[in-house]
Amino acid sequence: MSVEQQELPALPVTFRPTRTRAVLLTVGTAMLAVITAVALALEKLNPGERISFILTALLFFGVLALLSRPKVDADDQGVTVVNLTRSRRLEWAEILRVNLRPGDPWVFLDLSDGTSLPVLGIQPGIARQHAVRDARALRALVETRGTGTDHR
Repeated sequence: MSVEQQELPALPVTFRPTRTRAVLLTVGTAMLAVITAVALALEKLNPGERISFILTALLFFGVLALLSRPKVDADDQGVTVVNLTRSRRLEWAEILRVNLRPGDPWVFLDLSDGTSLPVLGIQPGIARQHAVRDARALRALVETRGTGTDHR
């Protein structure tokens, strides 16, 4: 039994870049609060200008919230990869390999249909060790649950 199989996480499990998410949502909340406070404090602004300030702040917050969305949900039946604007459900047998090579911005899944799927929910960013641990855990799950494994 390999080390990765010994560290197999209990299902269901969610992998996400928690530090990156915390930073994005904190910055977004702070920007929203500051810009809204400035819009309300500036007496020379008319109501339309105040609203445009607040809408701009909401837009910034929305973009940062969208950037904090990626995650990977694994359960007994397979994996759901949630990236910025799309989600994809995969059965365990569809995933051949989990890759996180030095310099990769995030994990890539090699799939049985010959394609590769980026997994933004596991990214080295500001927490490299966390991402490596999550990639190993996902790889161990794929190796034990998938039937179409490819160990090149």
